[in-house]
Amino acid sequence: MSTLSDFNKFTANLPRQEQPMPVLFIGHGSPMNGIQDNEFSSGWKKMAKDMPTPKAVLVVSAHWLTKGTRITSMEFPKTVHDFGGFPQELFQVQYPAPGSPAIARETKNLVKSTAIVEDHDWGLDHGAWTVVRHMYPEANIPILQLSIDHSKDENYHFELAKELMELRNKGVLIIGSGNMVHNLRMLAWDKIEEPGYGYDWALEMNDKFKKYISEGDFSRLINYKNLGAEAKLAIPTPEHYIPLLYTLGLEAKNEKLSFFNDKAVAGSLTMTSVKIG
Repeated sequence: MSTLSDFNKFTANLPRQEQPMPVLFIGHGSPMNGIQDNEFSSGWKKMAKDMPTPKAVLVVSAHWLTKGTRITSMEFPKTVHDFGGFPQELFQVQYPAPGSPAIARETKNLVKSTAIVEDHDWGLDHGAWTVVRHMYPEANIPILQLSIDHSKDENYHFELAKELMELRNKGVLIIGSGNMVHNLRMLAWDKIEEPGYGYDWALEMNDKFKKYISEGDFSRLINYKNLGAEAKLAIPTPEHYIPLLYTLGLEAKNEKLSFFNDKAVAGSLTMTSVKIG
């Protein structure tokens, strides 16, 4: 493809593949993972090498909350540094991957349950670029983001995800980016350099989430608020958990499921990630 315009014409009608592209949930953790070579970023790199190269990547990030559902639809999404208090090195990172207005329109047309708005202002926040820059460092694959409508309940997001299945069939890698257990107020800062340290309740809930995922008991996961006091500690606010529901909603029948980066950090956060397909 000689120009981005040529690419957009090509992707306007992506051909179906024999096998759907895998779908991922990635625990992204600290923004510093975006510039560090550690066990988590190494896990992301390995995952990319073990999968077919996607035609594009669509990320549902915990860090883009909107009223209504939006999708980035610019040719070149900016790198959004949506955090504070980190080293200047992190703010200097640019991930210059292209976007794809054509795939944004195709996604918009696929979804019938709500009207998706094409967005030209947002870009790639750290829930997206800190992960994909390790997976695809050449920044030569189109990256888009789908926002989380904060006014809707968990079942809405799970059902919306099902409408995106055709993108998997056409080679688009869909990533839910958040954390299964995410309670920043209870972080054990003195244990931040000890990956694997988790409070009892955090480890218990992480194991429960994995159990229900493995058993396909998605109803319990959608209704996580009924899982007791430990669930309330694990998910004090839902934005980092909802991307998991998008990943699970995209599971097809009899698909292989596996976990990676399955480790707690600083007591109250888990990096546990899921691959389906």
